[in-house]
Amino acid sequence: MDASSASQVQSLIARVRGLLGGSGEASLTRRLAGTVFLIRVLSAILAYGSQILLARWMGGSDYGVYVYVWTWVLLLGSLLDFGIAVTAQKVIPEYRSSGNMDLLRGFLSGSRWLTFGASALVALVLAGLVKLVSHALDPELIVPLYIGCLTLPAFVVANTQDGIARSHDWMRLGLMPQFIVRQTLIIGFTAGAVALGLRLGAAAAMVASAAAVWLAMLGQMLVLNRRLGAHVEAGAKAYDIREWLKVSLPIMMVEGFYLLLSYTDILVLQQFRSSQEVGVYFAVVKTLALVSFIHYAMSATTAHRFAEYRAAGDSERLSAYVAHAIKWTFWPSLAATALLLAFGKPILWLFGSQFTEGYGIMFVAAIGLLARSAIGPVERLLNMSGNQNSCALAYALAFVMNLILCLVLVPHFGGYGAAAATSLSLIFETVLLFAITRRRLGLHVFAFGKPKA
Repeated sequence: MDASSASQVQSLIARVRGLLGGSGEASLTRRLAGTVFLIRVLSAILAYGSQILLARWMGGSDYGVYVYVWTWVLLLGSLLDFGIAVTAQKVIPEYRSSGNMDLLRGFLSGSRWLTFGASALVALVLAGLVKLVSHALDPELIVPLYIGCLTLPAFVVANTQDGIARSHDWMRLGLMPQFIVRQTLIIGFTAGAVALGLRLGAAAAMVASAAAVWLAMLGQMLVLNRRLGAHVEAGAKAYDIREWLKVSLPIMMVEGFYLLLSYTDILVLQQFRSSQEVGVYFAVVKTLALVSFIHYAMSATTAHRFAEYRAAGDSERLSAYVAHAIKWTFWPSLAATALLLAFGKPILWLFGSQFTEGYGIMFVAAIGLLARSAIGPVERLLNMSGNQNSCALAYALAFVMNLILCLVLVPHFGGYGAAAATSLSLIFETVLLFAITRRRLGLHVFAFGKPKA
């Protein structure tokens, strides 16, 4: 290597160190967000591999049923913590800064018992509902739906523990059990069934998924309890459940409408199109997941700091931190989108040759994701600054718009209609969140233009 090449390599290394190094909060955020992103990318690879294998092992129809039920598990499981997982990132920093250790200890244990009990009760009610309407359901759906109900309590507790871990900057502990361990177990269990010569239908795949969720959650609980025991001194516990719910319920509405917005396209598509077409569309969504992972990574690492800066009244620091979060959401999202669109067709082919027909849908769906990334994790900013009601309203309006557009477009245009409806709704949501943040907090939350002086 000549002197010029060596100098270029050293310059590149110095730039990387400059981005990831340093002891400031922005540098820490980049490192933590990088950790979260790498976990989600590895998770995506595992999930992608599992979906490819499942699609090939199960066939289009069974795979479509599995996707439909698993979508309901993801949707309901993310709602049934009642916003406690996000609330943890607000109240834990507040309890720590105020020295209210009794309430901190109470929240660390009580939040998990609260979400487990509530989700278990809801799961029983849902199982009863499936039994009640079983005569009107596709027989292939009934058993997978029962298994999905059994999965919910563990899924919800895992989400709650994720929020607790994030509030202590334990990103790997929060995310790896759900996104790495769980996916690995699903692959292992389903591969074992195939190796044993068993038929891998939708019900068998749901059994494997349920077992993976429970085992990952219990392992996460053991490690989290040990870390909390070393981090928080033992002592009396106080439970302010009313205050927790006062904060969490509006946040639950925000999260709920966001998830509804995310899954409405698949759920409506299932009603009007074949399971085969649902499977193709789901493969497209999975392929574009890398873009949303970047947004997720910044949201996961910034929420509790938004709460800290807002509580301290440090508006200058908050504004600079928000601008940093937006920049590190949009530009990586743009690069990831370009890469995925360039190689989307061969990636979809991995699912099976018939899945390449969804390539054109990727371009339509990517528009909404890019628009949403242009304002960064602003929904976390609104939630942590006491503006969760306005944020919930924006998400509700976007969800209603998405539902109406899906009902109008999907019957005629299938997956293209679902993607168009979702992209238009995401653009509408982005405009609303930008306007709310500008008016309520006086902050410029867009990747382009200059912050308000």
